[in-house]
Amino acid sequence: MAKTGLLSSDPTVRARAVELKKELQRLVKTIVDDEDYTIRTVDQAKDALCALRELKFNKRSTVPTTTTTSSLKLHEALSCPEEFKCPLSKELMRDPVILASGQTYDRPFIQKWLSAGNRTCPQTEQVLSHTILTPNHLIRDMISQWCKSQGIELPNPVMDGKEEGVTEAERDRFFSLLDKLCAALPQQKEAAKELRMLTKKMPSFRALFGESIDAIPQLLTPLSGSKSESCVHPDLQEDVITTLLNLSIHDSNKKLVAETPMVIPLLMEALRSGTIETRSNAAATLFTLSALDSNKALIGESGALKPLIDLLDDGHPLAMKDVASAIFNLCIIHENKARAVRDSAVSVILKKIMDGVLVDELLAILAMLSTHQRAIEEIGELGGVPCLLHIIRESTCERNKENCIAILHTVCLNDRTKWKALREEESTHGTISKLAQDGTSRAKRKANGILERLRRAVNITHTA
Repeated sequence: MAKTGLLSSDPTVRARAVELKKELQRLVKTIVDDEDYTIRTVDQAKDALCALRELKFNKRSTVPTTTTTSSLKLHEALSCPEEFKCPLSKELMRDPVILASGQTYDRPFIQKWLSAGNRTCPQTEQVLSHTILTPNHLIRDMISQWCKSQGIELPNPVMDGKEEGVTEAERDRFFSLLDKLCAALPQQKEAAKELRMLTKKMPSFRALFGESIDAIPQLLTPLSGSKSESCVHPDLQEDVITTLLNLSIHDSNKKLVAETPMVIPLLMEALRSGTIETRSNAAATLFTLSALDSNKALIGESGALKPLIDLLDDGHPLAMKDVASAIFNLCIIHENKARAVRDSAVSVILKKIMDGVLVDELLAILAMLSTHQRAIEEIGELGGVPCLLHIIRESTCERNKENCIAILHTVCLNDRTKWKALREEESTHGTISKLAQDGTSRAKRKANGILERLRRAVNITHTA
């Protein structure tokens, strides 16, 4: 039986079909066997099928169509020598660059690896001394020559993101500014101010600090080199601390910044002695760094909670929110709750709440600290129970009422001497009963728990 649409008897076409089938087989095997196959691999398999279809039905003239030609070129590129493929993408490299370990990768893929916060070589697992990517011109030329010999047009390099792209001129300016930080005071001030501005406006400059292990210590030179805080120029300190804040916003920098030995001590010094903007930005930096749990522990162990609580006690409006946010974040881990209680957080927070200062944020912190036994004792000793009951009565904020009743529930469980005040409040105003009916689901549970305990206490007394 005769068949239509068979492959041409041209041996060149048959050879091309065999080559495409082998390539398709390899791609399908990768998709089936490798859970981490890329979308591009699927697209390449699809293109291989399209090219094979063109050959199968012989839909081409003496000069191949643009689509067929590009498909064939693509698949010739796929069968390139292994040394021309990126170890991460397994594809022909467009923009080969050398990592600090000496390994070569395609720029977009290794940049993505580094941007995720990795500081090791994917192949050797060697810790990188820096993350500067150096163009590998030799490999690039070899790939270009191979592509020409195969009749393939080498794709243009893919610039991975406007955020990470840095020109050579910008890189040179960056290192020039770092050098100036080791010079005389006028040069230090000029360099620190410009770095503050650049790291605020340009994410690429924030990323640059992660490329060299010496960049952050160099930034700190004007502060760490002084014998006492009185030797540090206030504007210079403010600019350096604010630059640290800008760096810490960059997710890839958080771990690196916090683990640089002088960073946390200098932030603590800034909390104590800087201008109010410096102190506020130091608190904001600790808040931003504490997004990582490992940093929470490190900051707490360094003793940073004490100067934060002291700054909260000072009560300057410009710094209050940043300080409260930092304390809240740090106290998420249990060890830091104990440190905060030891450093007089409860008395400072209660005083501010009684004064009507930053009530929402400080109640959230107090509710978190109330899981600590000593905090509960202090709340009772310092008149916290009447204050919290008053907030429940008068506040229109459901979250604040919920935090107050949660604290009171813990007090009720741990301190029998406060039952009388709770009973009198309930008898006079029905405060707890109203919350048990109208509060949030958590507030209802806590209010009902208090009411049940008070009822049991009355029944036990009557029975006795």
